Amino acid sequence: MSPLHYGDHELDLVPGRTIFDYADDLQVRVPTSCRRSGECHECIVQIVRGGEALTSATEAEEFLREDYRLACQARVLDADATIEFALLRRRPRILTQTVRRHAPIEPLTRLAGKNVVFDGNTVDSYRGGIYGLAVDLGTTTIALNLVDLESGAVLHTASFENPQRFGGSDIMRRISYDGGPYRGELHNSMIAGLNYEIRELSRMAGVPRRQIYEVVMVGNAAMRDLCFGLDIQSIGERPYQSITQLEMERGERSDTVLNFQARDLGLRVHPDANIYGGPLIGCHVGADVAADLLAVGMDEEEDVVMLVDVGTNTEVVVGNRHGMMAASCPAGPAFEGGEITFGMPGYEGAIESVELRNGEVTWRTIGGATPEGICGSGLIDLLAELLRVEDMNYLGVLAGGLDRFTIPGERGIFLSRADISALAQAKAANYSGQWIVLRKYGISPVRLKRLYLAGGFANYVNVDNAMSIGFIPPLPQGRVAKVGNSALEGATLMLTSRTLRRRIEEMVRRIEHIELETTEDFFDIFVEGCLFQAMPAVLDSSSMG
Repeated sequence: MSPLHYGDHELDLVPGRTIFDYADDLQVRVPTSCRRSGECHECIVQIVRGGEALTSATEAEEFLREDYRLACQARVLDADATIEFALLRRRPRILTQTVRRHAPIEPLTRLAGKNVVFDGNTVDSYRGGIYGLAVDLGTTTIALNLVDLESGAVLHTASFENPQRFGGSDIMRRISYDGGPYRGELHNSMIAGLNYEIRELSRMAGVPRRQIYEVVMVGNAAMRDLCFGLDIQSIGERPYQSITQLEMERGERSDTVLNFQARDLGLRVHPDANIYGGPLIGCHVGADVAADLLAVGMDEEEDVVMLVDVGTNTEVVVGNRHGMMAASCPAGPAFEGGEITFGMPGYEGAIESVELRNGEVTWRTIGGATPEGICGSGLIDLLAELLRVEDMNYLGVLAGGLDRFTIPGERGIFLSRADISALAQAKAANYSGQWIVLRKYGISPVRLKRLYLAGGFANYVNVDNAMSIGFIPPLPQGRVAKVGNSALEGATLMLTSRTLRRRIEEMVRRIEHIELETTEDFFDIFVEGCLFQAMPAVLDSSSMG
């Protein structure tokens, strides 16, 4: 018999057994709430190899694409094959270090007499605690803070892989998926994933779920609206706006925020808990960026600064409290592990840093584990090092006509010419967004007081290497601040401070949104951004304004 692989584990294949049976043997927890009947659609796994050795997809699996299956439905057909599977609930490295903004604790959900009230309305009688959740709905990773709303203390932070991956690795693919015959599956998978994590958080912190009385959610427009069950098709076509933005422009609502009750979303906290979706800035610049701005205090900044939130969709904001400009860069998933042969998100086993010295390759993995692939920070290091030692030129062509660079090791991890091309285009999207917003604002990179790098990926990037390949503008190290998951911090501030929540709702109205595609010389800037070379520190004055 041949083996079934899961991580470093191997088990013998037995015809008729399901992937779920093997998960049980490995003591791997797979989400499910339907007793393995296929009805809940929660136990999604990725079949990394050997899919042909499994039974055909059942009717319950019709909503899944490519190599995704339900663990309870996929049964071993051929015991002489080799099968490898992976969960969609891999644990990213939890980013606990982030910017901290101090503000008075004044939540909308609070104790009044013997009752818990939200914005003056009674929700429940006081049962010994008042808790809330702040959630950052990332395209790749979901992060949560469980917060004591009486003290403002963060009791626990957790993160998990976005379970919507079966619908596509980027926003546009998920929009397309949700516009097809299986609309609602992405929403359901998100709610199921959140409920699973809420149960785990509650258990670990000793907090009853029904004492969670408020939830604040931020994310880009598509991720936020998907979680609330809204139609997201308008986000995928010009002018790329949420239905809440379109309704606001028609005068049908005064803002883009969302307020639902937990019972209406199926979120397993107190059924009358208010679920708040943060305000959007414009098009793909969403509530997560609004939360970033709140966390770093751009509403109080006198000098001109720039915030770059690096992700599948990178957002750029330049300005200060007197005025801001923002843009969204469709970078794609390359630097988060998508579309790269051995690319992977920042999970255990990912190579996170690389150095080339005297013909030797040294690397470090997250958790010190056996290398499984290479994540964004490692990819930036590798590109910069190849450029530095002249094993790759600024066009991304490997020396000696090679079609790949291999990192020594049993796994045979390599970076191919096609991988380099995909990374060049992803980098160019980031480059173009930063360059165009800086130019439109009328300021050279060298004049920025500070560059804030937001997001889990950006927190582990080697800044010098990122500058050398043109991923971020060249600035003295002292002016670059890694602010971690500032979106989660901003969501927490919205949860604990009614003043700051109202302030960000007002501030987003005054931010000018720039559509990169409509910029006359966008293609020229994009092509320049594909080159692996530093971004100019000074803008041409004739092009500014």
